[in-house]
Amino acid sequence: MQNETEDALKAINKRTGRNMPQAVATGALLVIIILATLFIKIDVFVILIAVFMVLGLWELRVDFATAGLHIPFITLSICSLASILLTFYAPRPLIAMGLSIMLTAILVVISATVRLSFGTRVPMAVATKLSSSESSARLESSYNHDNAITSKGAFSNVAVSLFTVTYIPLLACFLVLPLHIQRFSIVNACMLVFLPALSDIGGLFFGALLGKHKLSPRISPKKSYEGLIGSMLFAMVGAFVASAVTFDATLWRTRWWVPIMLGILVGIVGTFGDLCASMLKRDLGIKDMGHLLKGHGGVLDRVDSILMCAPFIAAVLILTLQ
Repeated sequence: MQNETEDALKAINKRTGRNMPQAVATGALLVIIILATLFIKIDVFVILIAVFMVLGLWELRVDFATAGLHIPFITLSICSLASILLTFYAPRPLIAMGLSIMLTAILVVISATVRLSFGTRVPMAVATKLSSSESSARLESSYNHDNAITSKGAFSNVAVSLFTVTYIPLLACFLVLPLHIQRFSIVNACMLVFLPALSDIGGLFFGALLGKHKLSPRISPKKSYEGLIGSMLFAMVGAFVASAVTFDATLWRTRWWVPIMLGILVGIVGTFGDLCASMLKRDLGIKDMGHLLKGHGGVLDRVDSILMCAPFIAAVLILTLQ
């Protein structure tokens, strides 16, 4: 009986591409932490977002360094924290967000042309990353065929730094914008974080049980059209549950379509976000963005779909609930 259980678990792990017991335990811990911050105060939730984004920036710093690319981690971290906090606390959040991201881009472009090195943490992290990456992943990389790290020019560093500004601080600010709708701030926070997570679960569940038609076998062999359908269905169910505790009778009469739209958007965009992250990892020749979250890889492996979905969820919530 025990052997059968172990064999079944190994089969599930192979089919999903991750250690499921670790993934479930880590996911449960993250849910508890997020709910605890919302229970304490919405401000603490915003600080949690900021902390996760700085951790994500560090992961990208190491990931790009494996290809000889440099992003100004300190400048990005300070500017990201400022952008997120200003978007939350400023009286005109949209204007504050726009101006802070513009200033971030300017400072990052300047900083990206100056390469400073402090200690040996980054080289050690890069060596660990390369040693843990599968040889097949490195062979498909545009950079790391022979584990030789060659520093790139200033233009390349500026390009990847601007990409990082768009990928992390800009998208993270959209996680904060819907929190300004005072009446629905906690429910909106839950939808921003948990709808993409539910979409991931639906994709894993349907993909593991029914997945036969590959969505993009070259970029992500585990993704399937059946998984995409599961992602949309799970996100839709989550949106209906959240709407059930949010909408009154008047809102239901005029906004009944919102959960359906959210489910479809989150399912499609979340899957697209996962594929984009997989394409980035494949191009860099690495397996995971990081190793902070057991069973999930790095922080960015966990929040990539959340970040990609944030502008779409924010737009729907702001336009329909204000």
